[in-house]
Amino acid sequence: EGVFGVKLEKPTAVVIWTTTPWTIPANQALNMHPDLEYVLVETPNRSFILAEGLYEEALKRYGMEGKVIAKAKGEAFKGLRFKHPLAALDPFYDRFSPVLLADYVESTSGTGIVHSAPAYGVDDYISCKSAGFTNDEILNPVQGNGEYAASLPLFGGLNVWKAKNKILDTIAVTGNLLSRGEVMHSYMHCWRHKTPLIYRATNQWFIRMDEANADTQGVINENDPKDALRKTALEAVEATQFVPEWGEVRLHNMIANRPDWCISRQRNWGVPLPFLIHKETGKLHPETMKILNKVADVVEKEGIEAWTRLTPAELTDMEPEMYEKSKDTLDVWFDSGTTHMTVMRGSHADKLTYPADLYLEGSDQHRGWFHSSLLTGCAIDGRAPYKGLLTHGFTVDEQGRKMSKSLGNVIAPSEINDKYGAEILRLWVASSDYTGEISLGEKILKGTVDAYRRFRNTIRFLLANTSDFDIKKDAVPVAEMVELDRWAIARMKALQEEILDKYDQYQFHTAYAALQLFASGDLGGFYLDILKDRLYTTAPDSAARRSAQTALWYITDALLKLLAPALSFTAEEAYAVFNPENKGTIFVERYAELPNVKEGVELLNKWSIIRDLRSNVQMEIERQREKGLIGSSLQAEVSLKLPQEEYDLIKGLGDEAAFVMITSKVTLDGISPERVITVKPSEAKKCERCWQYKESVGEDKNYPTLCCRCVGNLFGTPETRLFA
Repeated sequence: EGVFGVKLEKPTAVVIWTTTPWTIPANQALNMHPDLEYVLVETPNRSFILAEGLYEEALKRYGMEGKVIAKAKGEAFKGLRFKHPLAALDPFYDRFSPVLLADYVESTSGTGIVHSAPAYGVDDYISCKSAGFTNDEILNPVQGNGEYAASLPLFGGLNVWKAKNKILDTIAVTGNLLSRGEVMHSYMHCWRHKTPLIYRATNQWFIRMDEANADTQGVINENDPKDALRKTALEAVEATQFVPEWGEVRLHNMIANRPDWCISRQRNWGVPLPFLIHKETGKLHPETMKILNKVADVVEKEGIEAWTRLTPAELTDMEPEMYEKSKDTLDVWFDSGTTHMTVMRGSHADKLTYPADLYLEGSDQHRGWFHSSLLTGCAIDGRAPYKGLLTHGFTVDEQGRKMSKSLGNVIAPSEINDKYGAEILRLWVASSDYTGEISLGEKILKGTVDAYRRFRNTIRFLLANTSDFDIKKDAVPVAEMVELDRWAIARMKALQEEILDKYDQYQFHTAYAALQLFASGDLGGFYLDILKDRLYTTAPDSAARRSAQTALWYITDALLKLLAPALSFTAEEAYAVFNPENKGTIFVERYAELPNVKEGVELLNKWSIIRDLRSNVQMEIERQREKGLIGSSLQAEVSLKLPQEEYDLIKGLGDEAAFVMITSKVTLDGISPERVITVKPSEAKKCERCWQYKESVGEDKNYPTLCCRCVGNLFGTPETRLFA
């Protein structure tokens, strides 16, 4: 009367409709939309409360006539209570159901009032829990086998689907059934068996995120100084190294915003949760801790399958007939997330250390293995089980499409191995930026093959030109080496430091990009190109050639060891040739110990300028070659006008500037604000041995086709090299 403001002359009821009558025995509340208008409709025998927009259609269904005598908004009904429709038949049903306000109530069909059985619907459960219902207060008479508990009055022992008609008939006896019929609507079904499913609240097992850990009896000690799991985990995230760095924000946000962790799953496969559950109440057996220890002892002796053979009577003497074994299994992420305990400090404790240096997986594992390992590690040890997390992307084709069988764009690693070999597969992986999606296709693989050939050709050159060199007796002291060789060692040492730093940061793609640039640019395009003259034209045991070989030996030793992580087979094969006295493997060697070049930084800066000038000279020579004015670069004579600093550097090289530029002659014509490079063909004769065009060719009548330099290197005093 207080809601509608009128006196209720007849018995008054709220009308609900449901497509799941098997849930009515567990009704505990009614839901109305706070903003909907509801009307009080008077019929000959009693009055009904219905949604304003639905009452006319509802009366037609009931075969009734009535008139609206009052109306009110749904929010006015909050807290009003109505008796269960079966209240007159058994004390179990003689209870009130309060009205709860819910936005999910619809006004398009039915009556505008939804009955709430919180054990059998997510919305219902949330609504009732928000209203203060405890889990112990929620009625859940349906057992795991789909039957009502035997103790349920009127319907005990019935299958829920078969109980439908009996429930409706029983409600009809009380006079509270207004209509029944069949409707067509969508309903959840098992994808495999094509049979209908039901929602059913069950006990699940959780790890608390925001309270201190409970003791073995489930009691939380408020005085326990141990922090809540969420706080500990967030601190552990801050202490972890992330590659790439954005992984920290991703994992931090997931931990900060996640609910308590449900670690149980209603699946038949997996690690079982060895609990005994009361058949009717769903509560744990009071001797749960004792039972857990007993099961653990049996499983330790007989294996995990022992759980399937055990019966409640074998586990307890306290009412075993009232309990059944839990069919729940452990969340698989809990399984994998505890490998830091079961593997690192369990089965493989003699081979692994704790904590791990690195956990490596795909970007989806921030919510998977990385996540569960963090939580279990923090719960057990108060820290993450890893020092670092590395996240990689997933492989896509050259168009950026996900690889799938339906698209036919999958490239299996075995196919790459069979077609190109393991080295190409390994080099592609090492060269790919794994922090995002990783592209793979024929064009990319062919590019990797080209990169591999450059590495292999460089290694072959290095091995060939150190084959007659013994580091123990032929090495030239660093201080006595040709300047360009000292530069090469300084460059190799700087590169090694850069690569090892990238390895420490797991930046493999940038490391191998730097190695490729070094092999093709620093070596093939510069140092080795200049070195060929000295290696091939000077006397075999001359200081000039041995200086070059000393540098090549150090470079080869360092380069093979830096390449070994990816080009494993190539590096192993080459190392056996390079160091035949070592019968072991390159993989037990330390990285190269390169000699210190005292003026290394100055040399790197100096030769960087010279190298840039050399590139300009070579471009001008190429332009003259395209015009047909010269043949090889050794036919060229170069005149230079340079800025003061560059002028001084080239002047300091003397005649050896020609070796740097791969020309027969370099002349300085003065100082200029800008570089002025003039190239002309030499008018001198070509030495058939060194291929340089020199006026001294034929001066020694005994060797008319050789220049004086080659004659000296072969038969007289070997030339001295200071710079190149």
